[in-house]
Amino acid sequence: MKGPTDIVDAVLAGDPAAVARMLTFVERRADGVDEALAKMHQHTGRAHVLGLTGPPGSGKSTLVSALARHYRDTGRSVGVLAVDPSSVFTGGAILGDRIRMSELAGDSGVFIRSIATRGALGGLSRACLDAVAVLDAAGKDIVIVETVGVGQAEVDVISAAQTVAVVSVPGLGDDVQAIKAGLLEIADVHVVNKADREGADRTVAELRDMLRLSHPRPGQWDVPIRRTIGTTGQGVAELAAQFTDHLAWITDNGERERRARDNAATRIRWVVEQLVADRLRPGVTEFDHAVDEVTARHDDPLSAAKALIAGLSSDTQEDFS
Repeated sequence: MKGPTDIVDAVLAGDPAAVARMLTFVERRADGVDEALAKMHQHTGRAHVLGLTGPPGSGKSTLVSALARHYRDTGRSVGVLAVDPSSVFTGGAILGDRIRMSELAGDSGVFIRSIATRGALGGLSRACLDAVAVLDAAGKDIVIVETVGVGQAEVDVISAAQTVAVVSVPGLGDDVQAIKAGLLEIADVHVVNKADREGADRTVAELRDMLRLSHPRPGQWDVPIRRTIGTTGQGVAELAAQFTDHLAWITDNGERERRARDNAATRIRWVVEQLVADRLRPGVTEFDHAVDEVTARHDDPLSAAKALIAGLSSDTQEDFS
């Protein structure tokens, strides 16, 4: 059976079967997947990565589907990563609400994949960031990351996306859900979806008031508010144009490079954390010895931890090369 490094060229050529297989390797952290990701890295950085977040019930999946249709109508290829909660039994995605996007399944220019949070507190897992890189390397013009939508845990989307849209909807409460969820500050674009509902004007007004009170700095991006109706596609073309304007703005003022650095820093940090975690766990001789010493009161937790870290530093080049 072919491993991750064997299908890199097929992924770079945009072969859907190879892309699907690579994403499976990424989620399972299969042997050789890190080497494959390293080979693909130089081919990334071309896609416009969009992050859509917001509370449950805001119609994110329907809106993503409408955006994908719009981008396809304009000749651009699209990759969609729909982040779902993890099953406590398998670690896999459990919502499976991608049936709302099933109408796009026959379009070879659209690739849709559900991916699990795998317990990531910020809403995104290391696998999700790697999956974005795979779709980027595969030549997708637009990569959309739709978060699970559970409130404050959604802020990590800013580490993956160049443009973040926070979706609100009228009728889910007295206040704008994005404000209650603490998502206001990460939005590059605010979207009031299901704008044909009663209360849409109030939701827009509340968002405008909150944005005005946030005291934007001179030269800062002027965060717009767009109305959409995902089920009919109304306002979607205008929303996509707003995303394009934002990409141009961050490219011109250096913000795109800063966000790329933030993404790189996050990916490096998560890889380092995983490498260290793999060495500091039950079953590893040095770790078990440290546990025995602390349990017997021959050592204290802080000193034991420092000694383990020092031990890692001394042989890092040999073991991680």
